[in-house]
Amino acid sequence: MTGFRFCPHCAGELQQEDHGGFARGVCREDGCGYIHWDNPTPVVAAVVEYDGGLILARNAAWAPGRFALVTGFLERHEDPAEAVLREVEEELGLRAVQPPTFIGHYPFERMNQLIIAYHVKAEGEVVLNEELAEWRYVRMDRAKYWPAATGLALRDWLRGQGFDPQESALPPARPE
Repeated sequence: MTGFRFCPHCAGELQQEDHGGFARGVCREDGCGYIHWDNPTPVVAAVVEYDGGLILARNAAWAPGRFALVTGFLERHEDPAEAVLREVEEELGLRAVQPPTFIGHYPFERMNQLIIAYHVKAEGEVVLNEELAEWRYVRMDRAKYWPAATGLALRDWLRGQGFDPQESALPPARPE
């Protein structure tokens, strides 16, 4: 079972039961009946176009050499298009030069997230916040995608721009 092992309302142990076609954690304590639905968390991702290329970033918590798209959690009552602009500005210090364009949505099962991906054309000076350790500039014709949520968003956007990106096993380990 993913998620909780104990009920967040009464601390009773959750039992596995089928609800809505999926195994869910259910509390059987008298008067409780809590069900842990374990719904995915919405996350926005940005394919950041910058100075004719792309920016990939390394989260400070990641091993050196791993770069991916800028991502962030969608806040309550926040529009995803506004959220992606907020994330690009907060994490890279860049501002958009036009409204973001929707690329698609992608399941990221390993983290139980739904990635909502946008293209953001940005300008300014890159200034990383504390969440990011470093960034890489990648030419569009050299960009590779990885076969998971944000990588698939990058692939789809590049294909829409007329490029034929090649697959990489993981997010790029070094500048390309």
